[in-house]
Amino acid sequence: MTGAGVPPRGAVRTPVRAVALRYVGFVGAVLLAVAGYVGGALPGATLERVWHAADGPLTVLLWLVGTGLLTGAWWALRHGTPSTGWAYRTAGLWSMPMLVAPPLGSRDVYSYACQGWAYGQGVDPYAVGVAVAGCPWVDAVAPIWRDTPAPYGPGFLLLAALAVAFGGELVGVVVVLRLIAVAGVLLVAVCLPGLAQAAGVPIRRAVWLALACPLVGVHLVAGAHNDAVMLGLLLLGLLVVVRFPGRPWPLVVAGALLGLAVGVKATAVVVLPFAALAAVLGRFTMRSVLRDGGWLAVGTLLALGGVSVFSGLGLGWVGGLRRSGDLEQWTSPPTAVGMVLDYVGELFGGRPVAVPVVRTLALALLVVVLAVLWWRAWSALRALNDVRRRVVRLEAARPRVALLGAGLALVATVVLAPVFHPWYATWPLVLLAAAATRTTWFVLPCAAAAFLTMPDGTNLARLVKAPGALVMTGLVVAAAGWGVPRLWRSRASRAPFSSR
Repeated sequence: MTGAGVPPRGAVRTPVRAVALRYVGFVGAVLLAVAGYVGGALPGATLERVWHAADGPLTVLLWLVGTGLLTGAWWALRHGTPSTGWAYRTAGLWSMPMLVAPPLGSRDVYSYACQGWAYGQGVDPYAVGVAVAGCPWVDAVAPIWRDTPAPYGPGFLLLAALAVAFGGELVGVVVVLRLIAVAGVLLVAVCLPGLAQAAGVPIRRAVWLALACPLVGVHLVAGAHNDAVMLGLLLLGLLVVVRFPGRPWPLVVAGALLGLAVGVKATAVVVLPFAALAAVLGRFTMRSVLRDGGWLAVGTLLALGGVSVFSGLGLGWVGGLRRSGDLEQWTSPPTAVGMVLDYVGELFGGRPVAVPVVRTLALALLVVVLAVLWWRAWSALRALNDVRRRVVRLEAARPRVALLGAGLALVATVVLAPVFHPWYATWPLVLLAAAATRTTWFVLPCAAAAFLTMPDGTNLARLVKAPGALVMTGLVVAAAGWGVPRLWRSRASRAPFSSR
């Protein structure tokens, strides 16, 4: 018999510390949901009301304490949880308050609703902003985006129009859009174990880092950002690739999923070259990459072209991407450097022109960085062809190198993009959680990003514009001074894509 209070033989006792952290994080999530109702991004509330309303101090207190508890609990277990199931259950528990909270940290979901409404009324969302389109809910949209064309792909506009058709009024539309975002997060949750196992990363750690991250609960679940849909399709496509390399029809299906991800947000396109590496079965040659990657390309083009034609919007969404950089904030490193250069120029009577120049240079640098990352990943896998009896090692290294390369490509995209919002950090997070061996370097920025917004969508970066730009520029200079010489001296055996 088992004595009272004594677990049965063979049972695994969850550490008290882990249990305590689980409920610390849950309390934090509840406080965030309450902060959302007190002073969040409610439809009738004005932007930045948190600083002017009588309940503003309470909102700020609830939000900061909740964010601190949730982020601290996530950080404390970053090296691993008692089990994979425990990680899933805890992430689900933390998401429950987010499911019933109003939109948190951003008002973008109202932009989605208006863009879906405009499309449903026969108005081209890539030609005019939602104010000109006559959206009845335009007052809920952040002022800066009311006259801006949609920067999202036609695939997401179809989903937004579907949400309007099913939701009816604004609250119903927001609920449907949140359900769509939750579906994307669930897709990520389903795909993570397979990707982590293929990359040789502990599944429970990958699940914890990707799903319990505060950015996921606050911005993808409560905020209903379409990044969740993009990431879900992206991970599903990559999972099909790593499960069925070298097989034409599964690769076409995988390419179609990746194409649909691009059709939601164009950011996903940087992953495609690395997916082509994962698609190869056997020896790595340029011919094999073109052959198996070609099947991926066929699926991608069919899906992306199909959704563009089916929506009737064609490639108009490409032009809409130009307006996504209207916002200038120091949280984007290139923008911060440009702002500092403008500040210096103004001291000598100059006119502000540096921000667009530095942003253009950063995008050019991004192309170079992406090419270098792909070449290093290719070289690491190609080197294994030249050593006998390394077929097993090559097949084991292929998914890890490809997934890690895709994650690093998304890191470069986030760092060098003209604009940064906290939820952008989830792009590389979900891939690096499943592929990277060292985690602090990308977990720490995600933890910091959780504190950048207030529940009503106010970005705290606006409050410290000049100091923030100076600090970010200093970090850029320090990172360049530290990293460039080491990168220059690095050997192939010590490269990030080493197969060891």
